[in-house]
Amino acid sequence: MGNVKSALEKAMEKAAKIGEFTPEEKALLKEQEELKLLLSEFYRGKLDRNGLWQHLKGKNPFILKEAQEYLTDSLGLSLTPEELKTRKDGILAIETLKEKQRTPAIEQLLDSIEILLEEYQDRKKGIVDELRAEIERNPQMRLQPVRTPDGRTAFQASLSVDEAVQARVSEFLAEHEKVYSAEFMRLIHRLKQEIR
Repeated sequence: MGNVKSALEKAMEKAAKIGEFTPEEKALLKEQEELKLLLSEFYRGKLDRNGLWQHLKGKNPFILKEAQEYLTDSLGLSLTPEELKTRKDGILAIETLKEKQRTPAIEQLLDSIEILLEEYQDRKKGIVDELRAEIERNPQMRLQPVRTPDGRTAFQASLSVDEAVQARVSEFLAEHEKVYSAEFMRLIHRLKQEIR
């Protein structure tokens, strides 16, 4: 299945061919720029879900969908619970403005994303705590390889517990993040399908 082009991409292609935007295309470009500014205010907390809803009330369906997609694209594994709640509230507020609403399905997916992010953060903290405890129990894990003047490799205990945890945690987190990222991307894909 080929990529579906957005109205902006189609407008840009048309403009490249004929060199001029139609009044409708200019209006759409202006609305998209206004949407980006509006969402910037929303992300910074200068606008709550009700304010976002008020600003988007009466906008064309394309802009509503764009707003939800921008909010969805801003989701990530590193979001704080507060940031996730803000984006979730925004996506759901915009959904209520649509003629054909899919609120239950979208809310369920957002709840699944929230649970996944909580699990991810808990597991990440658990890995760090487990490594710290193990390194404190086993001082040999603080050994660091060093080259001696004669070219041999020796080990010296030069790492503090915190340094040893940081040195080893990236190995463990890389695999952990890979698993959660795959599930996260699957949920985001499903959310984008529901938004359309």
